[in-house]
Amino acid sequence: MLGTPSARLAGPWPTIIQGGMGVAVSSWVMARAVSLAGQLGVVSGTALDVVLARRLQDGDVGGHLRRALAHFPVPQVAQRILDRYLRPGGRPPGTPYLPVQKLSVRPSAVAAELSVAGAFAEVWLAKEGHDAPVGINLLEKIQLATPSTLYGAMLAGVDVVLVGAGIPSQVPRLLGRLAAHEPGTLDLHVEGATAPHTVGIDPRAVTGLDLPPLRRPRFLAIVSAHVLATHLAKDEATRPDGFVVEGWRAGGHNAPPRGRLVLDDDGQPVFGPRDEADLAKVAAVGLPFWLAGGAGSPEALREALRVGATGIQCGSLFALAEESGLADTWRAQVLADLRAGTLEVRTDPRASPTRFPFKVVSLPGTQSDDAVHGARPKLCDIGHLRTPYERADGSVGYRCPGEPVDAYLEKGGQEADTAGRKCVCNALLAGVGLGQTRRDGYEETALVTLGSDVEGPTRMLARHPAGWTVADVVDFLLGGTGRRHPSFIPPSSDARRPVAPPT
Repeated sequence: MLGTPSARLAGPWPTIIQGGMGVAVSSWVMARAVSLAGQLGVVSGTALDVVLARRLQDGDVGGHLRRALAHFPVPQVAQRILDRYLRPGGRPPGTPYLPVQKLSVRPSAVAAELSVAGAFAEVWLAKEGHDAPVGINLLEKIQLATPSTLYGAMLAGVDVVLVGAGIPSQVPRLLGRLAAHEPGTLDLHVEGATAPHTVGIDPRAVTGLDLPPLRRPRFLAIVSAHVLATHLAKDEATRPDGFVVEGWRAGGHNAPPRGRLVLDDDGQPVFGPRDEADLAKVAAVGLPFWLAGGAGSPEALREALRVGATGIQCGSLFALAEESGLADTWRAQVLADLRAGTLEVRTDPRASPTRFPFKVVSLPGTQSDDAVHGARPKLCDIGHLRTPYERADGSVGYRCPGEPVDAYLEKGGQEADTAGRKCVCNALLAGVGLGQTRRDGYEETALVTLGSDVEGPTRMLARHPAGWTVADVVDFLLGGTGRRHPSFIPPSSDARRPVAPPT
């Protein structure tokens, strides 16, 4: 029966989960390659509405998005998106990308369609031509996009949903509702709220169709503490199918240190024993789990298996592979610094508007450089990391410490929160070649993130001086573990195919 625990838990699990990194670093190209290598390929679910719109404006090189959208269950929706954004041949030099509506509690039909279609296209392309499972990674912090992104991914047959950067207790219920094409909502965290607020999606309002039920994907909660794993597993309504236990060495956003924030001499947060999950207590929960953050080596995989984990989640090795969505310029520069032994990855406590520590690679010409960051005009025109807050009249407003300071203060923000904040949305898009060009000629500059443990990439570079592929990463990680390669054999299912409209 759809959505029952037995149906969700049936079948094998992967040894290796590829991290869902950045905005389009974990693109469909990477996820597909990992899945074909026998492990779990994962697409990043962040800002897929913007990614779809900008890739179309760049000409949809290879015709991949048009091919995916041709399979979207509602052809009229796909055509409206193509009519608005597709520019055959790409944008003329110096032409800005068209804006995409910012996330909101009550998104317009246009915004909802673009979000659903963006997730659908990314997952559909990752799954095209094979039956190996594919996952999608979302940030709990970006609640406003979660319902529409999940629904689009499920329309494309996504197999596993991973959610972190918060407490994803509402995701299991939402997956069940969306699988039945029923309206699904999340209780929204709104700063200063005096009344409940929700964000959601009505699938039938988006499709206008009576579609057959979808297969409910498995759900893995990304946690940093055994306490959260135990809490989520207590109740069937919040229980995931497993956990990714992510330590502070992981790239991207990290959970802040527990207790009082202490910075070292380089201005980085100091993590200690309290920030390490008790793996015996995680294992005692009785659900599958994977270790992440500094786990990118065969030795780390063997140790994970020894302590009872099902495997590992690895990001940095895949982020630097040929199939990565990271722009070639930045990937080459990271590899050059790695080769020279000069690569520096800092845990910046202030870079992200989310207030979570964020791993930043120090690279000239990127937002890691104070001069480059200082030259950027302060603005917030994408807004995926904006924080909802309640206005005096009870309505919901949105603010971001990366926006102009006067605007942030006018919305009730504190000036101290704005110091050192970077526009992570624009910078990560620039890192994958989708940076905005302003009408005044300013071009957005990149921000690159990796995990702080570079031992695995250093060893890979010694093995593959000219660079490596996803398959090379899988071979490296499985070496010496005795694991079968490929190790993730998907259960047969006729529910894997994307939904087609009724005839």
